[in-house]
Amino acid sequence: MRTSNPALRDDTFTIQGASRFGDVMTMQGVVVKTALLLLLALLTAGWTWVQFYKNASNPSAVSPWMIGGALGGFALALVTAFKPAWSSITAPLYALFQGLFIGGLSAIMELSFPGIVMQATILTFGTLLAMLAAYQSGFIRATDGFKRGIIAATGGIAILYLASFALSFFGIQIPFIFGNGAIGIGFSIVVVIIAALNFVLDFDFIEQGARRGAPKYMEWYAGFALMVTLIWLYIEFLRLLSKLRSR
Repeated sequence: MRTSNPALRDDTFTIQGASRFGDVMTMQGVVVKTALLLLLALLTAGWTWVQFYKNASNPSAVSPWMIGGALGGFALALVTAFKPAWSSITAPLYALFQGLFIGGLSAIMELSFPGIVMQATILTFGTLLAMLAAYQSGFIRATDGFKRGIIAATGGIAILYLASFALSFFGIQIPFIFGNGAIGIGFSIVVVIIAALNFVLDFDFIEQGARRGAPKYMEWYAGFALMVTLIWLYIEFLRLLSKLRSR
């Protein structure tokens, strides 16, 4: 059983062992924990948003919070990925830090493209519901071939983004794909599709974990894993919409 979400490894559930006392992970528990993490992210995102507009829509006013949120969220994601047993603490902290980042990013994007945040939000949650419906109906199945394809595509995107980030320190930009031309828009559409399909792998992985009787704290871990994909998809929708609106 594999997933391209870095938070969900092949042995995430099996290495923990089933609970001996019947206190096990359930799908309903994952839904509740995910909702709580979303609420925490929204709280800090709202705070950063307010700070942006209270300071005359000055990006420098929220830049430290965005940087701190991005770095803190990344560090907590690594800790959570390697220490799932700590997820009841690290997952909520991850959501709070990521909220600082996406709140600032959303405010800046909204200033340049009014209405883009609402559009990206509707598209993100609409996609989540559509993928859930497709998975539950059996329309999309997480077969081995499907998993390998999404894992390879996600890994390729990650490498490309890392290379672009590294090259930016030398003033080098990868041409076309980050622009608002046809190639750039096409690239963003492909990334959005790959991000959305990651939900299918995550649903399958979480379902298997619940079926195997993973410990109760894995509900927090599973909620964290879904948040990773959800935030990635939201950011990609913002990127795609900004390209379309800037044409």
